[in-house]
Amino acid sequence: MKILVVNSGSSSLKVSVFDLAGQAVETFKATYERFENGACAYRLSAGGTRESGQAPLADIAAALAALPAVLERHGAGRPEAIGHRLVHGGERFRETIVLDAGTVAAIETLTPLAPLHNPANLLGVRVAQQVWPDIPQVAVFDTAFHATNPAWATTYAVPKAWREAGFRRYGFHGTSHRQVAFRAAAEIGQPLAGLKIVTLHLGNGASACAVSNGVSVDTSMGLTPLEGLVMGTRGGDVDPGLFGFLSRQLGLDVAEVERQLYHESGLKALAGSSDMRAVEAKAAEGDADARLALEVFAYRARKYVGAYAAAMGGLDLLVFTGGIGENSASMRRRICEGLEFMDLSLDHDRNDSVDLAEHPAPQIQSFGSQVRVVVTAAAEEEMIARETAALLAPRHEAPPVSIPVAVSARHVHLSRAAVDALFGPGYQLTPALPLRQPGQWSSQERVTIEGPKGRLERVAILGPERARTQVEISRTDCFTVGIDAPVRESGQLDGTPSVTLVGPAGRFETDGLIVAARHIHTNPQDAARLGLTDGTMVDVRIGDEERGLVFGKTLIRVSPKFVTEMHIDTDEANAADIRVNGEGSIVPGLTAAIAG
Repeated sequence: MKILVVNSGSSSLKVSVFDLAGQAVETFKATYERFENGACAYRLSAGGTRESGQAPLADIAAALAALPAVLERHGAGRPEAIGHRLVHGGERFRETIVLDAGTVAAIETLTPLAPLHNPANLLGVRVAQQVWPDIPQVAVFDTAFHATNPAWATTYAVPKAWREAGFRRYGFHGTSHRQVAFRAAAEIGQPLAGLKIVTLHLGNGASACAVSNGVSVDTSMGLTPLEGLVMGTRGGDVDPGLFGFLSRQLGLDVAEVERQLYHESGLKALAGSSDMRAVEAKAAEGDADARLALEVFAYRARKYVGAYAAAMGGLDLLVFTGGIGENSASMRRRICEGLEFMDLSLDHDRNDSVDLAEHPAPQIQSFGSQVRVVVTAAAEEEMIARETAALLAPRHEAPPVSIPVAVSARHVHLSRAAVDALFGPGYQLTPALPLRQPGQWSSQERVTIEGPKGRLERVAILGPERARTQVEISRTDCFTVGIDAPVRESGQLDGTPSVTLVGPAGRFETDGLIVAARHIHTNPQDAARLGLTDGTMVDVRIGDEERGLVFGKTLIRVSPKFVTEMHIDTDEANAADIRVNGEGSIVPGLTAAIAG
């Protein structure tokens, strides 16, 4: 499938064409900028040739209108679909959508959330719809990947009326963060679902993202792309009291303060240039302002890495991308310095010799570093093309395959030490009811889970014994016991909260308290039939037409020991109106497209 990707900005237009017949191949790329006096500067590459110069195009609309002839002249041909980058999807648009009159109008209502970005993006949409009225067009939102951020990460502590008006944290650069997390996980040969990753997209715009078990759980940008890291012309985190201060001290109104926060801050304000290469050159010559700018930039990024490692309960992988992240070895070194306490250290030779032309995601950590460090090129346009193709792909090739769904109520898996403490030394649990998964059973015995605020009585014990005690409860149960348990894959227990178990013979305090991530057990034969791969995520539709729901980010676990079955907890079952068990079907989505 041939996809045209359009990124229409406020003062520039970037377009790419991808052929997705096999591996994604970028067959055409062009940038149009510096529109003035009826002309613009352009750069393009196609078929191994490069071209640049001035074109008689007065604005972005004119450049888009001329694009069909340009594509034809360079052998790129006519696209089969068009994918647009949209910066802000608000709370409504949490996934890729087809653009029509209704969705365009709905996106336009989000303009107050991104007044400098969405209008420019929508201009590209409207012109493209005029130029190619018969070609399907799709919106891919920067904010969509961060829709999984929990409420405590997205909520500002401000008056309720503000929050009801839409004042919350959304996050941006989501397409980039998602793509580089997938690529880095593939590079180190581990499933994304089992990793804690911090991705740093460092360029003229910069942001950090915490990716836990394949989903975004926090990100540095907020309501707008102003919050977070230091950027080329944006200062990142500032005290919101600056509006009152600048009004009183300098007589600046809100519009002028906002303009300077977007266009006159960041590296430009600190060192006189928004280009990191120029700042590093000035610093090397001894410029004190430039040196301070580098330290501020690195410190802010390093602080977010540490904060997100704390939020996720650890860190497995740090990923650098974006123009600065990919090209500045000295900035990567500055950011990583001081993170040795996390068992993260760079190999300076590997860091200095990064070559992304030869290695799509080289590792640059030193030998023995427990945290891996990867550098990879941002490929937002390719991800937009893949998401566009995945959304438009025909869905009728095969009927949905039914998957049994079982409701997993609160329960515990006990170690030998826990059994001895709760029931007496040498005690053997009594199997009472076999479970669907071979060799697993529910015992006759029960325990109590005790937390600082309450107790859960007669909690089931599942056998056989395990090497480490694991306690699985629902989010509602968390409120009862007074402990905020993390959502984790079974067995991923490091850094989990402690809780007290009470049995007839005594008490046992243990960590391992989790809210189990919803998952599908399957065996290699069924996995091949269903097109599933261990460690990937899928969306599953569960329940009837009236009350059914789609459960996203469902983890696939493949083993010859498993019988195919999806497990959800009682909160999820209640939401889908399922009492004991039910059926679900996998929703075709992006995971397969990325893997392909």
